Amino acid sequence: MDRVIYDRMAAHDSTHWWYRARRDILADFITREGRLPRQAKILEIGCGTGHNLPMLAQFGEVDAIEIDPAARAIASQRLGRDVGEAPLPVLPGVPKAHYDLIAVLDVVEHIEDDVAALRAMRERLAPGGRILITVPAHQWMWSAHDVVNHHHRRYSKATLAKAITDAGLKPRKLGYFNSLLFPLAAGARVAGRITGRDDSDDTPPPAPLNRLFETIFRLERHLVGRVPMPPGVSIATFAEPA
Repeated sequence: MDRVIYDRMAAHDSTHWWYRARRDILADFITREGRLPRQAKILEIGCGTGHNLPMLAQFGEVDAIEIDPAARAIASQRLGRDVGEAPLPVLPGVPKAHYDLIAVLDVVEHIEDDVAALRAMRERLAPGGRILITVPAHQWMWSAHDVVNHHHRRYSKATLAKAITDAGLKPRKLGYFNSLLFPLAAGARVAGRITGRDDSDDTPPPAPLNRLFETIFRLERHLVGRVPMPPGVSIATFAEPA
């Protein structure tokens, strides 16, 4: 990703509505559908500045990987020990058959060979282990945000399911999320194309709007994995060995 993305993440990951609500939604999703043992062994790949690590630590002992040096330094401070730097799709030095949960949260779209990356993750799962995957949805929503984040693609439910199955895994509870705000996001993307003002600025909106968006998005914690969600900005699923 461009340097500016990591800088914005470090500045806003504790206050931005998207980060805050998504952590709560994913924590509920893991609680209900993760099927983790007590004191699970957990690995987050592509942890960025480490803003998800305290949430994941609720469920067990967390290791993390991040290839950007500056983001890795911040994440290491948050974790309280060194974050690794093994790149996908190879994951050199990461132990095989070890982790009960691997979290790749808006990461797979950054990897050119997503199937090879998922296959490498599968090899790191302990028996009964699962991968928690989130990705951006809808290729037609491609924008400057995807460019500066160095995305290779956005996914449909079908293309994500195919990548998962091609890697020798099977998806569980695959569906959209960030659906309640999807009409607003889709409208903004279309308007940006029409006006030529497509940009990558993802700084938080004014405080009242930030609180409103967070409240609306967080409502989905009661829904994701329980009921089929209408089209959303993102897709979430667990994947387990087939």
